Amino acid sequence: MSPSDAELIARALDHDDRHAFSTLVRRHQSAVRGLLRRLTCGNEAQADDLAQETFLRAYRGLRGYRGGARLSTWLHRIAYNVFCKSTQRRKHTGLDEAGVDPARSDCSMLRHDLAHALVDLAPAERAAIALAFGREHTHHEVAAILDCPLGTVKTHIARGKEKLRKRLRAWEPKVAT
Repeated sequence: MSPSDAELIARALDHDDRHAFSTLVRRHQSAVRGLLRRLTCGNEAQADDLAQETFLRAYRGLRGYRGGARLSTWLHRIAYNVFCKSTQRRKHTGLDEAGVDPARSDCSMLRHDLAHALVDLAPAERAAIALAFGREHTHHEVAAILDCPLGTVKTHIARGKEKLRKRLRAWEPKVAT
């Protein structure tokens, strides 16, 4: 039976057990990378870089984890903060926020269009959608990760869904008349 997150955290903190922390990384890296891929609109290289930064910050801040929320929620909060900071840096340097290159993408046409539609969302809307639908967090968990009121999360999701609905209208099933 594998140790719980709490046991691994205790070992990492009390005994500077880096193996325990690496077990936590392996356990949660797929979810963190998945969230970051959605936030970066499919830019895997950027998502991987941000995931690495997320786990570095998590390691440095592990003493600050109080256990009030699931570890995955805490890690997603860090990942979102890392993403926001990266977005601010990229805007200041003039780089494209998403970095999506459709010519190199081997995704289906719908995935391609969805990735481009996500670029049009405000970062907070994209994050709320990615967390609620991509990572299946509850609205309360999304509010904790984004550090904003529940009503704001619901507004971000509603606005994001409406923008996506308009942008992806061509994918609506055609009804025979």
